Amino acid sequence: MFIISREAIPLSLTVLRLILAPVMLALAAFAPSPAGFAVCLIAALLSDIFDGVIARRLGVATPGLRRLDSIADTLFYAACIGALWLLYPRTLAAHAAPLLVLLGLELLRYGFDLLKFGREASYHMWSSKLWGLLLFLAFFSLLVLGRDGWLVDAAIVAGIVADLEGLLISALLPRWRSDVPSMFHAGRIRRAG
Repeated sequence: MFIISREAIPLSLTVLRLILAPVMLALAAFAPSPAGFAVCLIAALLSDIFDGVIARRLGVATPGLRRLDSIADTLFYAACIGALWLLYPRTLAAHAAPLLVLLGLELLRYGFDLLKFGREASYHMWSSKLWGLLLFLAFFSLLVLGRDGWLVDAAIVAGIVADLEGLLISALLPRWRSDVPSMFHAGRIRRAG
């Protein structure tokens, strides 16, 4: 009899995004398909929503699994940017300045967290959840519908806000921890000692 561990289900959903990252790049490079992009984007969004829900319900939402979730998100959306680079380089060029600010903040956060905590942050902030939803909508708009517009701008702004909040949380926290929903929660954690 085949027995699946409780950790396997949310882990599989997280790993799915890691697998979908190169699929997005391969689609862009060899067989651009709005339907293919739609399937990958929707599967990634659903796996991102349900891996955490299922992990919490099963009591297996460990810091390691939460870190892997953050890494999977980063790699998947980096692959989406790579797909845009291959298919719509002018769109990326049109948004170059705010994208460079966003990239700089991402690198600053990562570097700050490594220096302070010895590892990357995995806060799963409310602002980053909003950013993830806007990223999904922006990439869907670009890769599936072929439309640039306000969703792309909104996703970039949401990313900048989330990164600034993440930096503030990292500055406030006395030691590393996962699942800090907002800077207000980080302030409470700091005051509690």
